[in-house]
Amino acid sequence: MNEVESMTTPVVFIHGLWIHSVSWLPWQQLFGERGYDTLAPNWPGDGTTVSETRADPGRVLDIGVEDVTDAYARVIEGLPDAPIVVGHSFGGLVAQKLLDRGLAAAAVGISPAPIKGVRAVPLSLLRSSFPVLKSPANKRRTVALTENQFAYSFGNAISRGESDELFRDLTIPSPGRPLFEASTANLRRTSPTGVDTRRGDRGPLLLIAAGQDHTVPAVVVQGAHKLYVRGGAQVDLRTYDDRGHSAPFDRGWRDLAEDTLSWLEVQGLKP
Repeated sequence: MNEVESMTTPVVFIHGLWIHSVSWLPWQQLFGERGYDTLAPNWPGDGTTVSETRADPGRVLDIGVEDVTDAYARVIEGLPDAPIVVGHSFGGLVAQKLLDRGLAAAAVGISPAPIKGVRAVPLSLLRSSFPVLKSPANKRRTVALTENQFAYSFGNAISRGESDELFRDLTIPSPGRPLFEASTANLRRTSPTGVDTRRGDRGPLLLIAAGQDHTVPAVVVQGAHKLYVRGGAQVDLRTYDDRGHSAPFDRGWRDLAEDTLSWLEVQGLKP
């Protein structure tokens, strides 16, 4: 990416598994109207469009959490100031890692994938991960969800019609490796999903949980929040009891976006 010559309070949006970066377009428009400059880069190997990514899924083979984090770090290096990073699911985990590296002014993790140290493993999380974790070979493969799998993992708190529409418009094949890295994190001394929750010199962090989320249940996000609080970090937690994993890009996306903007204003991070 070419160096950005002039920006005001950049915001970098980071998508998660199975969702293309175009899912952030409504957020980018809203944040732009409020004076922020925004970017929503793709993961390494993703095409510029949903259809392009679906047409060549082999480009995202064997992409892991560190690969994604390093790619966004390179994007940030081209910005004039440390950005706000907003991520969903595994994008929320990457946002925390960028904050941990000192590359972000603040971070927002929406239903973030679990960091190393979170012990909660609800049954719905296991079921949502099963399409990947059912075969060890999927660690180095690209995996696509079916409509039914998406409806359970992402769309359970919305109508089936809306879920199917989101599936058609936003879903892409994704690498299986990040899920294997997250599922084995607590079995290893070090893990790509690890962050230093005891650091006191990082920027503020907002964790957002969805009470009906099957993929990253609220108890998982609450577990991460507890780790940060014990470490003395500046972290806030908000829970939307009636929302699922599709919350940042379904018809109720604006609730989360407006609350995120309000939180940024409280942190003194207005444009």
